[in-house]
Amino acid sequence: MKKFLVLYQAPISAMEQMAKATPEQARAGMDAWKAWAREAESAIVDIGMPLGNGASIAKGSVAKSTSKIVGYSILQGESMKAVTELLERHPHLHPPGFTMEVLEILPMPGM
Repeated sequence: MKKFLVLYQAPISAMEQMAKATPEQARAGMDAWKAWAREAESAIVDIGMPLGNGASIAKGSVAKSTSKIVGYSILQGESMKAVTELLERHPHLHPPGFTMEVLEILPMPGM
């Protein structure tokens, strides 16, 4: 099985999303995630978490991140196609402007 890193992207931060949600909206969002997780259970290596408070690091500098990445998951599957087909029904894709990047995790040579 191959492993894949899923990066959730959104036009607003995860902290802002959580702060703006009513308790009912938060519960509905979690219910949708739980339903998807039950469907994808055999592919989930790490369900992941929301992300925030990022830093952008370059040689000699550290600055506040401008990344639109708001969370991650790690999935496994036979192929990129199998994993992307599973993600097509993911609740993260429902709000306008919310997207995902999927990257295959490659083995490190010599490790």
